[in-house]
Amino acid sequence: MNDERLRQIRQNPLSEALRFQHAPTGALVLRLLMPDDVELFGRYLEDLGQESRRRFGPHPHTMAEARKICGEVAESETLRFLVLRDDSAEALGYYILHPGVRPSEINRYSGYGIPLCGQTDCTFAPSIADRHQGRGLGSVVMALMLDLVRDLGFTRMVLSGGAQATNARAIRYYTKFGFRVVGSFETNTEAYGRMDNHDMMMILSEASEGGAHDGEAHG
Repeated sequence: MNDERLRQIRQNPLSEALRFQHAPTGALVLRLLMPDDVELFGRYLEDLGQESRRRFGPHPHTMAEARKICGEVAESETLRFLVLRDDSAEALGYYILHPGVRPSEINRYSGYGIPLCGQTDCTFAPSIADRHQGRGLGSVVMALMLDLVRDLGFTRMVLSGGAQATNARAIRYYTKFGFRVVGSFETNTEAYGRMDNHDMMMILSEASEGGAHDGEAHG
């Protein structure tokens, strides 16, 4: 992990904003979530449809959760990014990049015979707003995120919580960029019942640049 680069990003978050063009949508920016993004971020979470909520569940999809996360963002190790219209009027995507790996992933991967390392591995969770899925935006942002992850010195990227086995669209998307299924596990929640999931990992030196035309998905 490039600790100095990570420190620069945290000290000057707005200087790290990446502006880019997405033909169907226009001028966009990828930047870190800021403490005053509560309303913008909260609307994004609350507007996710039921299917997206079922697929993307690192935390609740509420304004209260947005307020909590934004209140803690300055002290958090986790880097959270918004994809915004250049005028910042609307959030089109939300990406989580955690430097290191969490105990739950460490335990599962150990069962597959894959030891994880907090200094060289990172954890990743992407999402795109419902009405912007299937338009290639996720592929463009993924390429930007991969550049950043490499710049930070990570060599492997773990998909946070894995991908649901029934989410064929997401699995194709992740595979296109270089993620590979390394094992499977089961979850059982009150909201969605029993689900089979695939853990997926990317070795960055082997990662594909992918295309910019395939659909997005929530893992």
